[in-house]
Amino acid sequence: MTLGSALGVLLMMTSILAADDSRLVYPKARKVDQVDYYHGVKVVDPYRWLEDDNSEETKAWVEAENKVTFAYLATIPQRDEFKERLTKLWNYERFSVPWHQGGRYFFTHNSGLQNQRVLFVSETLQGAPHILLDPNTLSTDGTVALAGYVPSEDGTLLAYGLSRAGSDWEDWHVRDVRTGEDRSDLLEWVKFSGAAWKKNGSGFFYSRYDAPKAGDEKKGLNEFQKLYFHRIGTKQADDPLVYERRDHADWGFGAGVTDDGHYLVINVSQGTDSKNRFFYKDLTDEKAPVVELLNEFDASYDLINNIGSMFFFKTNLRASRRRVIAIDLEHPQREHWREIIGESATDALEGVSLLRGQFFCTYLHDAHSLVKIFGIDGTAGPAKLVRDLPLPGLGSAGGFGGKIADTETFYSFTSFTVPGTIYRLDLVTGESTVFREPHVDFQPDDYQTTQVFYQSKDGTRVPMFIVHKRGLKLDGNNPTLLYGYGGFDISLTPMFNVTDLVWMEKGGVFAMPNIRGGGEYGEQWHEAGMKLKKQNVFDDFIAAAEWLIANHYTCTPKLAIQGGSNGGLLIGACMTQRPDLFGAALPAVGVMDMLRFDKFTIGWAWRSDYGSPDNAEDFRALYAYSPLQNLRSGTRYPATLITTGDHDDRVVPAHSFKFAARLQECQAKDGPPVLIRIETRAGHGGNKPMTKVIDERADELAFIVRALGVQ
Repeated sequence: MTLGSALGVLLMMTSILAADDSRLVYPKARKVDQVDYYHGVKVVDPYRWLEDDNSEETKAWVEAENKVTFAYLATIPQRDEFKERLTKLWNYERFSVPWHQGGRYFFTHNSGLQNQRVLFVSETLQGAPHILLDPNTLSTDGTVALAGYVPSEDGTLLAYGLSRAGSDWEDWHVRDVRTGEDRSDLLEWVKFSGAAWKKNGSGFFYSRYDAPKAGDEKKGLNEFQKLYFHRIGTKQADDPLVYERRDHADWGFGAGVTDDGHYLVINVSQGTDSKNRFFYKDLTDEKAPVVELLNEFDASYDLINNIGSMFFFKTNLRASRRRVIAIDLEHPQREHWREIIGESATDALEGVSLLRGQFFCTYLHDAHSLVKIFGIDGTAGPAKLVRDLPLPGLGSAGGFGGKIADTETFYSFTSFTVPGTIYRLDLVTGESTVFREPHVDFQPDDYQTTQVFYQSKDGTRVPMFIVHKRGLKLDGNNPTLLYGYGGFDISLTPMFNVTDLVWMEKGGVFAMPNIRGGGEYGEQWHEAGMKLKKQNVFDDFIAAAEWLIANHYTCTPKLAIQGGSNGGLLIGACMTQRPDLFGAALPAVGVMDMLRFDKFTIGWAWRSDYGSPDNAEDFRALYAYSPLQNLRSGTRYPATLITTGDHDDRVVPAHSFKFAARLQECQAKDGPPVLIRIETRAGHGGNKPMTKVIDERADELAFIVRALGVQ
């Protein structure tokens, strides 16, 4: 078939919906004779051409698929009802935790339905804040977002990054806080970087990549990140290179400047591995070299703060659930390291701040937050427990930022039924008060949260949160949404989510297991779901579904599963391994081709969790569960709505494209719909405009209720 005839077939495709869903007509996707050999194993890849999202043929296929999908979704009566309710519930004020710098308070705010959060600044907590930066004025469709911001030490200048259409690429600018006007500074090709100001405000450190070749912006490999210093008022081309490693393409650099302004600190990462290196440079001496303080790549070392030459780190060195240690730069040998806070016997240490001689430690206890405050006497240690900070309930706490001498700090608390509330903590009196409390149009007391524990396939005890309306009947017939992630040391904790609330309002059950691969119980829990042990992640999720059915919450025809990114891989693997277990599947921006994930953008960085297809042992494990390669013709797969964004330059849309084409080819003739929804001018999901979010969530909910037969 010629390209012209292929395009003609695709463009002529219409969504033909007969008496039932099984009569959907999908766009015809051309197949090619692409064969690869991995360690002697023949692997066919007939939809390789869909990896080129710039080709006219791929664009035509995308258009045809969207035409079928949106026509189908438009036939679902509840779709408009869901959109209306989502819009009403999302119309509430949302605040970030304030950042106090230079006598000013910086925070973001969304009045409710604004596409993007707006940056505000205030001279006092009681004073009226004013808008410093409103990204909603920078584009007509709301796709320009504030990706990051850092005020200078005196609070007069602001370095901020903008992303467009959901891309991870950012442009950084400098704004005068007093006038609200931008300076001439412009930094391009910045990705996975913040800004670290020098104490005197002369400029800041940042990381960037070389400019990609034309056409490779969305899929070219992101390698050889470099650390630069930008002096205010100069051109980016004149920025001096601070540090690079031409011998390590996979090293990334995150810069910081200590509170006292004495040191530049460099966190050296290797892909997404939780282990890191830690270097520093004395900023009081222009000729001082970069010192490789921690260069054995044997553990994670997260700098908390310093007091003079004494540096405090949160680390998992000989402590899976993490602890706090002190390293004196004047005596950096390991025999001089001191333990300040030991590893908990049960709880994972998530975050630590050092404020006014006290460590504020946020722990995860069975995947929900506890906050403990430890006091130190000088820098000798060990620290002693002063008190626990009471929290409103079973949920997630975060924040506690600031400088050592600050007299206040702020933190947030949220749960499945409590929207993100901001608290101010007086560090002198120890009193917490509500600073910002959102109000959402629902009654929290109408819902209940339960945490259960179940056994996975190998006997491992796994926790799971279950949330639903009070008075739920355990009759085995409740529509249930099972959500998961399971990877990269990322913990799933209770969070408020409008979409889940709408689902529960209609009588649905929301369940979230804390499966292996995450960080809920420390590094051992993470490692138990990595590389050759990745199947544990899928087994944990499948066991959660089986537990819900066995305990009469739901049944297979009423059970939907959902996850995004690595969670999209989770859904893809589980629906291919157990297509008989689920009624519907919603894999979002998923990593679906485990044999080629490392060929695009930052995908190579995920080898730390997944392993490498170039390694024979890793390949066998990857090939055994890779969603794309494990689809089988004639199998009845659950109703599936795949979602992705055409500008996703993290998990490139080719993963979803190829999976969708192959799934439509393989679905049993009498099987339910398998569709793909491709959002335009959208990326991996972060900073997506509110209008797009509401539309996508309404589509997902509508698809679920149709697939599960929910009235």
